[in-house]
Amino acid sequence: MAPSAAPDARASVTIAADPAAVYALITDLPTLASLAEETETMQWRKGRAATPGAVFSGRNRNGSRTWTTKCTVTDAEAGTTFAFDVRSAGIVPIAHWRYDIEPTGGGCTVTESTWDRRPRWILRPAALTTGITDRTAANTEHIRLTLQRLKERAEGRHEPR
Repeated sequence: MAPSAAPDARASVTIAADPAAVYALITDLPTLASLAEETETMQWRKGRAATPGAVFSGRNRNGSRTWTTKCTVTDAEAGTTFAFDVRSAGIVPIAHWRYDIEPTGGGCTVTESTWDRRPRWILRPAALTTGITDRTAANTEHIRLTLQRLKERAEGRHEPR
């Protein structure tokens, strides 16, 4: 279930591909990592598929800065929704990410959203770790790039980044 507050960053893209095929791309962790701007790798740690309660780790990079996260799947409805909570050091809440897929006449519309859940005390250390001082602006641009790459991949126009 999506958080009740408005997301901190969100964008949508219309894709000429079957919603089930797009969902399969989003929930395949190596594929999602290849589409995302900061993510280098994503790997299942508990479970082997997108199901609520499954856990995966993410290794992220911005230039020479790297960090890892622990993610827990909160929603996974084939062809419709994939969402997960992100934590640092396994305990500090960082964000909630969500992909919603709506069928259209010629394919689907995918909306990617994120909610910043970081406590205030971690904002400065997080900026030093990631090199990003304006997380909302960065996530807005990252979502745009991820959705553009997803569209290209789903429509068969994939070019490696």
